[in-house]
Amino acid sequence: MAISLKVNGVTRSVEAEPDTPLLYVLRNDFELNGAKFGCGLAQCGACAVLINGAAVRSCVMPIAHLSPNEITTLEGLGTLDKLHPLQQAFIDEQAAQCGYCTSGMIIAAADLLNRNPQPTEAEARSALDGNLCRCGTHNRIIRAVMRVAQANGRI
Repeated sequence: MAISLKVNGVTRSVEAEPDTPLLYVLRNDFELNGAKFGCGLAQCGACAVLINGAAVRSCVMPIAHLSPNEITTLEGLGTLDKLHPLQQAFIDEQAAQCGYCTSGMIIAAADLLNRNPQPTEAEARSALDGNLCRCGTHNRIIRAVMRVAQANGRI
């Protein structure tokens, strides 16, 4: 069955069963590898993408439920020439180590900043609480989020 999805501003069609998880389509059909397969149970956050600006776990999201929503992956946040502020902050704070959680953390932080451009540190920690990091860069990740919040006007 052909299903159309709007991903990173481009409408694309895929031949897949309606219950196919979005993560599989993104990675296998559209070759967008930012979202990672972690647990497959929506528990780790590695597969997070934005649906209409809100973070969603793509490993359990059937594609049939997504048209005509706007799907944004890590690749759609910024470009190589102009990184999203969160992508740049993760680089500046050296917040990525193994890379397993990075995409999901950036997506969760983008969701938070979409809803609250100037979160407190406690709000940032709470928003990222459901994303697992295996190598322990939590403090650097929080510093990266707070760097963007400061740039948004928080003192």
